[in-house]
Amino acid sequence: MIDVNVSLSRWPFRRLPDDEPEALVRRLRGLGVTEAWAGSLDALLHRDLGSVNARLVETCRTHGGGFLRPFGAVNPLLPDWREELRRCHEVYRMPGIRLHPNYHEYALDAPPFVDVLAEATRRGLIVQIALKMEDPRTLHPLLKHLPTTDPAPLLGLFGRTPRPRVVLLNALLDLRGEALKRTLATEGISVDIAMAEGVAGLERLIAQVGHEWLLFGSHAPLFYAQAAHLKLKESSLTPEQVEAIRQGNARRLALP
Repeated sequence: MIDVNVSLSRWPFRRLPDDEPEALVRRLRGLGVTEAWAGSLDALLHRDLGSVNARLVETCRTHGGGFLRPFGAVNPLLPDWREELRRCHEVYRMPGIRLHPNYHEYALDAPPFVDVLAEATRRGLIVQIALKMEDPRTLHPLLKHLPTTDPAPLLGLFGRTPRPRVVLLNALLDLRGEALKRTLATEGISVDIAMAEGVAGLERLIAQVGHEWLLFGSHAPLFYAQAAHLKLKESSLTPEQVEAIRQGNARRLALP
């Protein structure tokens, strides 16, 4: 099983269960995860993303023996983003990057984002975009103004060659109905299931949009890792659908 949405380091506003890398790896392995795509929570508020990414790589190397695959942070509003992207790709050999537009204060139609997406795509990197990190009801009061990133402008960037490989993380609280259908009808965009809610939530979701672009993501340690596993069990899914969400879709996405 491939978990495409885990984070290392500390959530800045409270301690979380399994927020130590040893505990997180142990928890995920115990649930059957064989590979976890990991970003860093330090990327949200730290300005020195070079140091954030270096620590992320070292932590992934130290814990899990290849189990954790680092996805580095890039902020297109910083002057050295091209060099940081180069390091992620050429030095650290990362499979992709993870962006936080709402914390870094840019929209997905901003020219700096368009440039990052184009350069990452040219390099063959997966681009993960976290639309949000937390339910607004549990945000720290100082962050109540923090918007959820609107993915709609992304669709206008997909008429190009080569086509980007984009994963929208934590999208399914806000991206629904026709907007979700339009988004997932755009080949190259996937979503993780961490914020899919409701009884038989995945069953209803697949009836609307199919299963081909749904990825297993736990959003651990902010969410309990077990929650995503229970979503697969409580919905009535075919073995093919379960296998695709658990790992098949992620493996296809990771192909160069």
